[in-house]
Amino acid sequence: MRIGTFVLAAQFPGQGPGEALHRAVRSTEAAEESGLDSVWLAEHHFVPYGVCPSATTLAALLLGRTRRIRVGTAVSVLPNHHPVALAEQAALLHLTSGGRFSLGVGRGGPWVDLEVFGGGLDAYENGFPEALDLVLDWLREPRVAGRGERFGFREVAVVPRADELLEGPGPEASGPETIVACTSPRTVRLAAARALPMLLGMHCGDEEKAEMVALWRTAAREAGHPPEVVEGAAHVSAGVAQIADGAGDATELLVKTMPGWLRQGLDAHVTVDGRHRVMRDPVAYTELLCGLHPVGTPRLAADRLAATAERTGITRFALLVEGSGDLAATEENVRRLGADVLPLLT
Repeated sequence: MRIGTFVLAAQFPGQGPGEALHRAVRSTEAAEESGLDSVWLAEHHFVPYGVCPSATTLAALLLGRTRRIRVGTAVSVLPNHHPVALAEQAALLHLTSGGRFSLGVGRGGPWVDLEVFGGGLDAYENGFPEALDLVLDWLREPRVAGRGERFGFREVAVVPRADELLEGPGPEASGPETIVACTSPRTVRLAAARALPMLLGMHCGDEEKAEMVALWRTAAREAGHPPEVVEGAAHVSAGVAQIADGAGDATELLVKTMPGWLRQGLDAHVTVDGRHRVMRDPVAYTELLCGLHPVGTPRLAADRLAATAERTGITRFALLVEGSGDLAATEENVRRLGADVLPLLT
């Protein structure tokens, strides 16, 4: 079982972006100190839901602040990046961190970001496969040319090469781990065809995640990937964690704090084409997350993580720990994950 944190750098009502980002940095340092496996960084633009606009930039800072823990993006939104520029950053972080960086990529949403960064709606609706394949080529090949509909350029040398890590043989020597955020069967099949593990969202329950893993395995086998690759894929399950001594104390805390953040954060999203969208009820959504994930006593948290692993086959977790909105409470929550929950999972 590999337990990590999911860091949004959430800006709660009454807070500034500096406070949210400081909490993100400190929670990562606390995660390393507490023996957790990894930290996964979200990326958002123009909304207080999360105030980190560049997951790779924050990853660079955190890799420099830590020595052991894995740092990944969850996710870098491909329609807002040139895939070669993103792959170059991934190679740089992989090499300079000794193989501790993971590149998570996703399609994002139909937000105004597409207008601001020039990708356009087509990059969101149709361009993800081409951009993903260009990232993968850059991380695996010595020379790459752009031959797609969106990215066309002459063959150039890949510098630095992501597969030239000096430590020698091992999975890190072949380049950074790449994972794909999956929210639809179409993206599940796309990831499976390339044998890339999935990041599955915190809004999904165990049954839905198990179905997506089963679909991924079927599609990966159909694509010709060997059994050891299919069965060994290290998917990541996102969730929420809040540890408390009383059975209902953790839920009570999050129901008091998270809806205000969710309300102002989600309501700030603007679609690029004016399409109608329905915002989740913040209180109901918080209650849903508390019922799905390790929110409660250490024993309950461990049991829920173990149950998810058994039902889905997923043994890697990225858990939102900043739901209180408070720095000291977040650090204590991370500490308790390491000290009180991890020992129950060994």
